[in-house]
Amino acid sequence: MDPKEVLPHREPFFFIDKVLDETEDSIMAEITFDERHEFLKGHFPGNPVVPGVILCEALFQTGALLMRKESNNLPVVTRIQGAKFKNIARPHEKLTLQIKLSEKLANAYYIKGKVTSEKGTIATVDFACALIEE
Repeated sequence: MDPKEVLPHREPFFFIDKVLDETEDSIMAEITFDERHEFLKGHFPGNPVVPGVILCEALFQTGALLMRKESNNLPVVTRIQGAKFKNIARPHEKLTLQIKLSEKLANAYYIKGKVTSEKGTIATVDFACALIEE
């Protein structure tokens, strides 16, 4: 699956390099943040860190890939719950984005997301999304 063919997001706010694996209720993708991502210049100069909100957005986009398998409607985040940041993500670090569908009710999707790297878990977040007509 080519994420750019599935998602409406575009640069500079597109945060999936490739899909690694997918099942009916899960998907795994990866991203490596680097110089093409302008926000790293200011967060923090001389000691760049990938912002937590960007890690969450990368997970939301990965979740949207899973949702778009069923519909061309627009996936939008409706709730963010329990975001935890356990480690720092740095530029040039390959990050794995893991999404697991917990439950689906009508057009609502309840999802668990996790960002990992070679050093272990970076972040986890539970969130909900809905499919809306574009």
